[in-house]
Amino acid sequence: MQLEKYIGVVVQRAALKLNSYYQKVVNPFDITVEQWEILVVLWETEGITQKELAERLQKDQTNVARMLFKLEKKGFVHRVTHELDRRALRVYLTDKGREVEDEIMEPSLEAYLKTVEGLTEEEVETFRRVLAVMHNNVKDL
Repeated sequence: MQLEKYIGVVVQRAALKLNSYYQKVVNPFDITVEQWEILVVLWETEGITQKELAERLQKDQTNVARMLFKLEKKGFVHRVTHELDRRALRVYLTDKGREVEDEIMEPSLEAYLKTVEGLTEEEVETFRRVLAVMHNNVKDL
């Protein structure tokens, strides 16, 4: 089979281009795409633990802790010891982290719309489902 026929190759190439494009979108806010993902989750569900955040992002807890440290230094988030489990930390947005939501989400939404341009909502949803099936097929291998 030709290289370009392998789904993993096509997905990886697309992911690299998308990540590069999205990084250009968030660069003006002095954050990375991965830090943007954290902020998006916190804008939806503030006060979750670092562990819950890592699970939601499907990322290693150590890497999430490192990204949170950088977001803390930039003034977007702060961490508080969990009230019932002293080993756990809850993550909260700062005033700055809340205030930049609209400013960051506007170009983010524009980038998303550019990404799915020419596709119907049904095609986008089908693509999400197909990727989810493929992910589930290989996640434990």
